[in-house]
Amino acid sequence: MISRSSLPGWLLAAALAALAGCAHYPLNQPLEDQSSRAPYVFNEEAGGKNTNELFVCLTFSGGGTRAAALSYGVLQKLRDARIVWKGQEKSLLDEVDCISSVSGGSFTAAYYGLFGERLFVDFRERFLEKNIQGALVGAAASPANWFRLASPTFNRIDLAAEYYDQQLFQHKTFRDLGVGGRRPYVIINATNLANGERFEFTQAEFNILGSDLASYPVARAVAASSAFPILLSPLSLKNYPAPDSVKVSKDMSLAQEDFYRNRRRYQWAKNRADYVDEAQRPYLHLMDGGLADNIGLRPIDTAVQRSSGFIRKLFNDGKIEKFVIIVVNARVDGQEQLSKHEAPPGVLTVAYKTATIALDNYSFESIERIKELRDQRRQAQRAVASCQAKLDTCPDPPKLAKFPVDLEPFVVDIDFDAVPDPERRRYFHSLPTSFALSKEQVQKVIDMAGELLEADPEYQALLQSLRN
Repeated sequence: MISRSSLPGWLLAAALAALAGCAHYPLNQPLEDQSSRAPYVFNEEAGGKNTNELFVCLTFSGGGTRAAALSYGVLQKLRDARIVWKGQEKSLLDEVDCISSVSGGSFTAAYYGLFGERLFVDFRERFLEKNIQGALVGAAASPANWFRLASPTFNRIDLAAEYYDQQLFQHKTFRDLGVGGRRPYVIINATNLANGERFEFTQAEFNILGSDLASYPVARAVAASSAFPILLSPLSLKNYPAPDSVKVSKDMSLAQEDFYRNRRRYQWAKNRADYVDEAQRPYLHLMDGGLADNIGLRPIDTAVQRSSGFIRKLFNDGKIEKFVIIVVNARVDGQEQLSKHEAPPGVLTVAYKTATIALDNYSFESIERIKELRDQRRQAQRAVASCQAKLDTCPDPPKLAKFPVDLEPFVVDIDFDAVPDPERRRYFHSLPTSFALSKEQVQKVIDMAGELLEADPEYQALLQSLRN
């Protein structure tokens, strides 16, 4: 029997237990009538100083604060690059149309997408120069959060998302990110833990879940994108019923018939069709976007290659004259330290390398594939022009089919491997991928971003083409 004196303690324990049971992560909301709101999609009409004719896409890699700082440095350099395009003087940053990001790079991408050039005012103080890692550990260790973390529906990732929401993104949602259809169009990427497929925070992707992205907090998307395994738990989304016209697009229906004709399209459709029956898969669990694509290049590749892709549509309409991709890759090179010791590496090192080594190789191949596509387009245009010139010497020459416009493609590759001095290169490769760098380290990464961009031959070729 409980005594009167012990009753207050018993009531307190009961209240805390109830609190633990009630703690729940914020649910993504079901999809409402799309005609009554503006979904988060790419707006084909450029606005302000931005034009479709000069189309610039950036990809920001994973790699903790070093990735966020390298991305920041590239944006800063683009801001300072003055150009004249279509008779208007502006910065090259004004012409950035889309940013695809993963993990650490998603913090910079989302902040710039929400607040524009305010990034250069307070992002360093709010994020780059702050010990985010220590703040998250402190939040998890706080007794105030112990009972919430004991709940099966509230985890470390939800605590991290709360911190980002309050301290960095000011409770903004994707409606704020896409207000007025402004650019850049920011694609934040995570990984579906069930099948390893890339998951992007766009309304087209949320349609598969019958869910509304516009009301979803940007901080939670960034948290999912940077949820490195073991250190953080997965972030969960709810799968809702929705009309077939919304869940199963025409593109997806056709792709499900492509098993023999186009396995890439088939696999893309299959992985999404798995969630059409929400009763079978009522939830989706997301982890670090770097597990599927650590440089964020695949969404851009898809937007170019797929017939329904937003960049492909602009290509087909002849709206893009110069197409620029700048890949900002903050990858590490741990081989030097790993190979110095006779004893094999410990469990944590092995786990980290197991999770990232294949991705580094895959990232290299992804960049080379984009460069090959650039070269193929250039070669195809030259071939058509050369053949037409020879035909024009004939009486009544036929006219060959041409591209809507002679596109000038550029691929800029920002990577610490390009640092010419071996000692400096080793310094940047050895920086940790944590979310805790010193002010001096952050400044060095930012400065190096500008140096690498300035030294890149493709970037110089782009600037030269803009002067002509």
